[in-house]
Amino acid sequence: MQRIGFIVFPDFEVLSLDTATVFEVANMVAQEQLYDLHVLSEAGGAVRTSIGMAVDSEAFDETAFDTVIVAGTLLFQKPLSPTLIAYVRKAPERCRRVASICTGARVLAEAGLLDGRRATTHWLYGSDLAAHFPRVKVEQDRMFISDGAIWTSAGMTGCIDLALAMVENDHGRNVARSVAQHLVVFHRRAGSQSQYSALLELEPKSDRIQSALVYAKNNLDSPLSVDQLADAAHLSPRQFSRAFRAETGQSPAKAVERLRVEAARLMIEQGRHSIDLIARETGFGDRHRMRRAFMRATGIPPQAVRRSAREEALTGISEQQSEIQAN
Repeated sequence: MQRIGFIVFPDFEVLSLDTATVFEVANMVAQEQLYDLHVLSEAGGAVRTSIGMAVDSEAFDETAFDTVIVAGTLLFQKPLSPTLIAYVRKAPERCRRVASICTGARVLAEAGLLDGRRATTHWLYGSDLAAHFPRVKVEQDRMFISDGAIWTSAGMTGCIDLALAMVENDHGRNVARSVAQHLVVFHRRAGSQSQYSALLELEPKSDRIQSALVYAKNNLDSPLSVDQLADAAHLSPRQFSRAFRAETGQSPAKAVERLRVEAARLMIEQGRHSIDLIARETGFGDRHRMRRAFMRATGIPPQAVRRSAREEALTGISEQQSEIQAN
């Protein structure tokens, strides 16, 4: 049985505790107690969350944990407690894994645990983390990152993907998949998956433009001309082009390219198809056009995305094998 400690502090984001539910459901799926869950804080007792409710906790002591996970907050307004930082700084000495959720990465950074390491956080706070902690290799557009024994996740629901990845490393893909099904979420998103959604970021104001974008996403292997999209929106091509740019700030061609890059990136990370097939399936036609689009949108080529996904998968397998050997 693995002891998991969730480190909280005043005004922590209550959504961080969704992570605990992943481990709770893993116990249920396995029909045995794989994980022993504890909520930890500096003084113990009730700790107020960002929405006002309180959560009971145990005070920091010398208890050893397999994993400790630092919660995030949207209200970093005061200096972090020296006691909190000292506890987190010593955590690697008595824990196999140390992790953070969302802006909890700042706590790890203050403790020096991210120096020289790759890390991520909520996309809104990535630039701030990089500016204040230049020794941290911040990768803002990642769902989660495992750099050795230190894990960091994106904001909000990214904590669920982090926890599912931990369960997968600890007990295998089948257990993690079953947990995801019980939680009614996708089997965990890859760590390298973008935190952004092109459809959400475009955020059209009218149902007609939204309908055109949904049509485009569902028909990426088609040419997707302005005439096609205008027809899906029930507008003339001229009306459509004018309304589309007014609502999204982009041309239809640029928006379609972003949707194609997003879909292609997901397929590349899954690693089931060749680059050439993915280019055709997502409407790029060939790998060269897809590469140019990737460079414009992300600054990295498709092959680098695939390489990163493979390295992440191999790291997970290696960690799982090490855990099996240790047991």
